Formats: sequence, structure tokens, C-alpha cells
Amino acid sequence: MNFRDDLNNRYWAYQRERFPEWQRYFERDKSADSRPPVFLKREEHRNVLSDPHAGSQGDERLVTLIPKAERHAWFRSMNSSQALAQSVLGNLAVFDQMVTLADMKDDEGSSLFGGAHLQADTFSMEHQIDYLGELSPRITKLDALIAGQYRIAIECKFIESEVGSCSRPRLTARDPNFEQDHCDGTFSVQRKRSERCSLTEAHIRYWEFIPRLFNWTADVDLAPCPLRMNYQLVRNILAAGVRPDGSVMTDAGHVILLYDARNPAFGIGGDGLKAYEETRQALRQPSMLRKCSWQRIVDHLRGKSVLKWLTEELALKYGL
Repeated sequence: MNFRDDLNNRYWAYQRERFPEWQRYFERDKSADSRPPVFLKREEHRNVLSDPHAGSQGDERLVTLIPKAERHAWFRSMNSSQALAQSVLGNLAVFDQMVTLADMKDDEGSSLFGGAHLQADTFSMEHQIDYLGELSPRITKLDALIAGQYRIAIECKFIESEVGSCSRPRLTARDPNFEQDHCDGTFSVQRKRSERCSLTEAHIRYWEFIPRLFNWTADVDLAPCPLRMNYQLVRNILAAGVRPDGSVMTDAGHVILLYDARNPAFGIGGDGLKAYEETRQALRQPSMLRKCSWQRIVDHLRGKSVLKWLTEELALKYGL
């Protein structure tokens, strides 16, 4: 059984266990199309695991970590990486248990959180970075941020088949901005533009800072463009290393990529792992990018006997 099929079976078993009256909560009952359960719009908050004994106040603190307007299009699906992140990281923040992660190691054996100050008041979700020249709705939003003098941008993946690629090469002739913005996936002047990057032409500042954080130069053609498949990780690195005043630091923050160890995309030969490795190898300071599986985090919480109800629910719903 493959990764997604196994998850779907777990989801439907979870639905039968926790929501036996499915009509009140879900769009439909299990069918033969192998799709995961999807909560009704009015019940979407239930996709985030919450302590049944915390009461309405604890529930509200958890849910409001991500305002409704910032929820992803498929937040209601049990496949939502945003709902998983809110369930794990959000509950650690709400119950003031972030500090229990302080001694965790990443996949390479280094400190996962480095010099960050792990407290509820330094943690936020869907944090906007508004000084890279992007225009809404394309403004960089971090899945999670640990703020402070040392800052950590957290990128959360679950069932995704890649970390996040640049959209410009995916534009088609049907898109209204095709002629203006389409890119063939190389870092070179194209379509009567004066800049090598379509994003730079639109006054987005990525390549102003990239050469100061990566061993990539902005004054020669590159094929393929380093951002083509590594786009999302690069944006996270910029969020961790660039400050609002335009200063760049390689020793005052890093990015953590969280992923599901069962997902083939993050195994040998997978696009997610390839993007991670390419991005890390290109960094002037490779420790600015670290990775860790959800399994490692949940096992760590079990070992610390932290939020036992949460680890039990994560096992039941996700098999973590």
C-alpha cells in the first residue's frame, strides 16, 4: 500500500472513531474514489486537533493562530499540511510547551532550533514578510516563525510532492500575464525583459539578496535557474536571513523544513529531498537550512511525556 492510500485508510478509520455521525461534519461518506475526508466549511476548525479538556478558551487560542482568511484552500481536507502544523506546533505554543523542543537534533545531528528563544510569545503562524518587494497575494508567508534576535522560519510539508517551485515557468498562453511574465526555467533575459529574472523585472527583490546568502551569482546566465525547483526554500532563507532594513545575516537565523518521513518526495531520489540538498549545498552558510521529520518531533514529545492526548490523536489520525 502506498503512502497516500495508507493515509486515506487511517483518515476514514479516524472519522468513524471520532465523528461517527459523519453527516454533521463532512461533505460525504467514504466512497470508492480514494479521496480523503473533507470537513464541511462550518466545521473546518475540527481538522485541527484540540484538547477535549481545554475548554472553549484553549480551543479559541489554538484556532485563532491562523485566521480564517489565512487558511489554505484545502484546509478542510485531512491532507492539509497547514492543519497538521497547527495541530502540532500550535498546541505546543498554546500550552507553552515549545521549550520542550529545545534539545532536538535535526536529521544531520545538529541542533534543530539553534539559538532561538522557544516561547509561546515568539511563535506565530502564517507570518508575512513584507519587505521583499512582493505584491499581495504573492507576499511571502511563513508557515511558522520563531521571532527574536535569532529567528527561525519553518516550512511545513506533509503529502506534497515537492517543496515549492517557481510559478513563472508554469504559465501558459491562457494566462493573462503570459507574455509579460512567462519564463522558460532559465535565469536569462527573455521576452523583451531587461532582467534575467521575471520576478526581478516585477521589482521583487530576491536576486538583490540571493548572492549574499548563496553561492549563486546574479550577473551571468544560469540554466536551469536555481529558483525553478527550489523557490519556496529560497524564499524561506531570505525571510530568515534578511531583515526589514535590508541587512543580511548568515548567523542570526535559519530555516527548518518539516516533512513526513513516509512521503517518497523526501526519500532518496524524491523532488523534495533534491530541492533541500541543492539549496543547502548552495548556501554560503549551509546550517541556515535544516530538516526534521514530523515523526521525529512526535517521538520526541512522547519521550518527554508532553501533551499525551495530542500524541495519541496524531497516532490515530495520521499514524505519526
